[in-house]
Amino acid sequence: MTIAIRKLTALAYVQNVPISIAFYERLGFKVSNTFTPPHTNEPVWAWLDSDGASLMVSLASGPVDAGQQAILFYLYVDDVEAKHAELTAAGIAVGPINSPFYNPRGEFRFEDPDGYVLWIAHT
Repeated sequence: MTIAIRKLTALAYVQNVPISIAFYERLGFKVSNTFTPPHTNEPVWAWLDSDGASLMVSLASGPVDAGQQAILFYLYVDDVEAKHAELTAAGIAVGPINSPFYNPRGEFRFEDPDGYVLWIAHT
């Protein structure tokens, strides 16, 4: 018998955890947990949640080259057009809404502060 995997949470290495927290909060995530080492002022790790989505961010030990990470983050919403308008109004540079064959209801691309590619798509 195989035990089923019940949940998957990505961990992204970032240059600045507070900046990443602020960015993902603008997307609708909330901080569930952080770790700040003794004798420091800023967290080096955070767990972020939004409904059923989770993401961990952790301070990188060196430069972050998102292009070498070969990873895309898909974030699913009920209304792609409304989320596109919301992020645009919040000053986040988002790409146009496209409707590829695998996502005919639409999706759009943008990047987080470390250059990781995020896609918003319909649930």
